[in-house]
Amino acid sequence: MVTSSRSESPAEDPKAIAREIATLVAGFRADHDVTAVGVAAAGWIDLERTEVMFAPNLAWRDEPLRDLVAEQVGLPTVIENDANAAAWAEYRFGAGQGARALLMATVGTGIGGGLVLGGEVFRGGFGVGAEIGHIRMVPQGRPCACGRFGCWEAYGSGTGLTVRARELASADPGSAGVLLALAEDDPEKITGPMVSAAAEGGDPVALQSFAELADWIGEGLASLTAIIDPDVIVVGGGVSESAALDLDRVVAAFENAESGFGHRPAPRIARAVLGNDAGLIGAADLARQG
Repeated sequence: MVTSSRSESPAEDPKAIAREIATLVAGFRADHDVTAVGVAAAGWIDLERTEVMFAPNLAWRDEPLRDLVAEQVGLPTVIENDANAAAWAEYRFGAGQGARALLMATVGTGIGGGLVLGGEVFRGGFGVGAEIGHIRMVPQGRPCACGRFGCWEAYGSGTGLTVRARELASADPGSAGVLLALAEDDPEKITGPMVSAAAEGGDPVALQSFAELADWIGEGLASLTAIIDPDVIVVGGGVSESAALDLDRVVAAFENAESGFGHRPAPRIARAVLGNDAGLIGAADLARQG
């Protein structure tokens, strides 16, 4: 990466997000010859890649993001779902190079998904393919940010990790000493980073929460494999970077849940190598291609 800059997203104000993007681009143009802009957006993008139709964790609803940004920056602009962009980056430059059918799961606040099939990003019939975080895992289960119940990301994401850690700490505070110390002895104040830090400190509740998270991830990937038949699965996103997430346990849960395991070729399951920059790298490469 040539250079980078970071800014808080005004999550409740879609127009302000576009303005913030334009401000960042202006900063880059001061020192670099910028010819196009790529935006990795955490939402459902239409097939023409002009509009964010819906975003579970942001205020985008039918937002013409491409045109809003393009008008402000005066440059060709491409918008892409953030997980699609990350999948493309890992396919082009990271853990998925050479894959025939790449499935990527980005485990963060929610679960994003991206597919690269035959060297092309798969977007589906309407642009919102591979929204894997919203497959139903538990009928009438936990509420999800999308407004439904029992979605995979309600269990197998950073949000699910935090919810489960709070439940376990409330039920057995004696096993959550490190975690509760970080949370001022209030289970409701537990956050994902606290669970990660406590797990690295050997906290039993934090370790159990991560173990269950790995099981949920593996089980979901096995269900998707029955449909997609990927030869490579890449697990990325902020939560995946925690040392407490045991990829071997993810693989074991996958093998336990996959239909016909042992009688069919198994995909290679790898941790992403481009980290949180994957979406940026993928969006930039897609913008370069036009």
